[in-house]
Amino acid sequence: MQKYFTRMGDGSGIYLDAETIRHDLEEGTADAASRGKIPELTEEERDYLYEIVVSPVNVTSIIRGKETVTSSDSGAFKINYQADISMDRATAIQVHEKVLSADSLDLGNIDYSYKSVKAILHDEAKVMENVQLNTIMPVLYGAMPNLGLYTKPDGPVDNWSELLPLGKIDEARAAQEEAIEYAVKDMVYVAAGMYRAGADGINFDTCGASGDADVMAALLAIEIIKKKYPSLGIEMGMAGEFILGMHGKLDYKGTRVAGLYPHRQVELAEKAGVSIFGPAINTNSNKSFPWNLARAVTFVKACSEASGIPVHANVGMGVGATPMSPVPPVDAVSRAAKSLIEIGKADGL
Repeated sequence: MQKYFTRMGDGSGIYLDAETIRHDLEEGTADAASRGKIPELTEEERDYLYEIVVSPVNVTSIIRGKETVTSSDSGAFKINYQADISMDRATAIQVHEKVLSADSLDLGNIDYSYKSVKAILHDEAKVMENVQLNTIMPVLYGAMPNLGLYTKPDGPVDNWSELLPLGKIDEARAAQEEAIEYAVKDMVYVAAGMYRAGADGINFDTCGASGDADVMAALLAIEIIKKKYPSLGIEMGMAGEFILGMHGKLDYKGTRVAGLYPHRQVELAEKAGVSIFGPAINTNSNKSFPWNLARAVTFVKACSEASGIPVHANVGMGVGATPMSPVPPVDAVSRAAKSLIEIGKADGL
């Protein structure tokens, strides 16, 4: 029986027969449909995914005419810490533009959080200004809401992760609500400084890493920023496919934030004024690449169909069907990209 080379969710190589691959594709899309209460992929779409998975080529690509654009989070220093090439952020951005043909890029600080950037905004703004003088492509400034940084001992509020196990539910919720206020002020402050420095947009990355309050803070900040600077682009990338209910009772414009999957997350993002939405579908390292691929495409397809703004699916280490490994294998990454664009209908990656 013929077997085809593919991957596991941790990046390790594995050979699977046709029956197993088709079974995993069916199970993957069924899992996403069950969790998100969204339609499964059609038989025709699963057949096409199967062809993509078993293709004998190492690196695959999209059909001519289906080309799309890319955006990036923390791309300015990925050459430095991932490729281990000594290069400052401003130079790395020029390499991405002039050598790697990036469509847009994200300038950020190595301590990738708005709270940390607030104290050094004057330095970061100067870097942004210099980058804008030497590039043509859009450059966004990016960081994470990272609500956890506002907890003691480093921040001003009590740590809800410590309060919740003690049964202090009300106190934990109050701490998160207080942290939201601090975070919103910091994010608006940084965005204002970057707007004056010439940034083309602001990237709110890994929203939801601290749960629903983290997402709420980002939405409220985005709403304020868009009112102050209507022409400033806003990209919002999520931390995962499901918003954890660390608070549980936060509502944004009549919708409870906790428990939302991508096709509902994008609705709130659009209401807040987001320009580009980035759904993040978690990779299960114990499952096969075909299983993860079908699952990611199912979620992204539903998100794309529900969205009135461009959707840039997150395709990186551990998300978007990409294996959870420090350097994701290009065979899996290229297949994920092709599938999310052609079947998931993503507007970009």
